[in-house]
Amino acid sequence: MKNQIYPALWLNSNAKEAAKFYCSVFDNSEITTESSQAVLFKASGQKFLCINGGPEFIPNPSISFFVVYENKNELDEAWKKLIDGGTVLMPLSEYDWSPRYGWLQDKFSISWQMSLDKMENVGQKFSPTFLFTGMQNGNAENAMNFYTSIFSNSSVTGIFRYTGDGDDIKGNVAHAQFTLNETVFMAMDSSHQHNFGFNEGISLVVECQTQEEIDYYWEKLSAVPEAEQCGWLKDKYGVSWQIIPAALTDMMSNPERAGNVADAFLKMKKLNIRQLEEAYNK
Repeated sequence: MKNQIYPALWLNSNAKEAAKFYCSVFDNSEITTESSQAVLFKASGQKFLCINGGPEFIPNPSISFFVVYENKNELDEAWKKLIDGGTVLMPLSEYDWSPRYGWLQDKFSISWQMSLDKMENVGQKFSPTFLFTGMQNGNAENAMNFYTSIFSNSSVTGIFRYTGDGDDIKGNVAHAQFTLNETVFMAMDSSHQHNFGFNEGISLVVECQTQEEIDYYWEKLSAVPEAEQCGWLKDKYGVSWQIIPAALTDMMSNPERAGNVADAFLKMKKLNIRQLEEAYNK
């Protein structure tokens, strides 16, 4: 199964504003689909979904986006735009792993790790990055193995571990890279004090062509029954996923029929393609 996976950003009813902002920050970006519920944009060919949520969930650095730049001036210009109204998590500077790197949280609470590197070393512009903290600290490697066992065309491509020389717990993951359906992800452990963990503020969307695919991912990933709602689930590490039909975005972009579709999926936990199509065709 080659299912497209991409991040969804929960925003406080300002999805369009956020999408326009990110399209102004990142080159080769455009809004592709929008509705009253959500706005989809692409940056360097990669999808991001901005959801008109509300104040219930706030994104945090437990899932950030590692961004590769091959040009220092382009990196600095993007940093300047993103940090306006935001917060520095790690200063933009030279580090052992990069000649220029910084980590920030922008005004929409989305976190970005900006790094000067060769694109060939990563393979894509934006890589969702998991930070395993608190009770989940030490689970980065287990999680990568779990996810790669579920998705086809997936593998752990590299792990760099803490040495125990004052950096963190020896053997835990300092930085790792893995692929799910050929999409690059990264993961890290941290035993330091953090006041955040995985939540619905950033989820991962899996687009499915058939009901059988939806059933498969739902069975494999869902571990918190009370979190199941409207195609959303939470896995055993606390990461939120949306398992949706690939056609749902187009359904929701039709202003005359989106209401019927929304009424249908709001009553569901796991989404049912046939019932959604029936609601769309009313």
